[in-house]
Amino acid sequence: MAKRIITKRIGEVLLERGVINHKGLEKALAHQKEHGGLMGQILIQLGLVTEEEIALALTAQYGFPYLPLDNYEIDSGLTTIIPEQVARQYCLIPIDRIGNALTLAMADPSNVQAIEEIELLTKCVVQTFVSTPSDITSAIEKHYKHAANHRGNPTPPTPPGLEGNRDNQSNGVGGRPPGGRS
Repeated sequence: MAKRIITKRIGEVLLERGVINHKGLEKALAHQKEHGGLMGQILIQLGLVTEEEIALALTAQYGFPYLPLDNYEIDSGLTTIIPEQVARQYCLIPIDRIGNALTLAMADPSNVQAIEEIELLTKCVVQTFVSTPSDITSAIEKHYKHAANHRGNPTPPTPPGLEGNRDNQSNGVGGRPPGGRS
């Protein structure tokens, strides 16, 4: 993973872009000093910016492209290479893989630990796009649920009353084919 040199903080980027004013930044800095946390999240919590404005500022700050996921088609098969717990922990989702190059959508592309862990886990070189936390969470809900349904137990649960006879399950009650004829 290539290291990126950051010369401006997110607050400065937002000020330059006219998204926030000095008074709003000072309020967010005071909140951060008192409670801790990431500046982007604080600005969102205070209602000073939207998630998309933070994502766009991150693209300007880090040089990673922005990718809204709401209409992006993600191959649910990619969810097998990164466990759901890891995707949720780091707010990321795999969106493409070509050979050993894995592309992720991430809410925080500055999270070097997350990128390094994914590279170790997948044995891939990671490339990142920036997306909003809401888009990523929605994509995780959609694609990990879809993948789990397809990886589930291929044998359906036995209906009550037929527990002892698996043959009855495959072709109707009493071993007859559907339609009642033997």
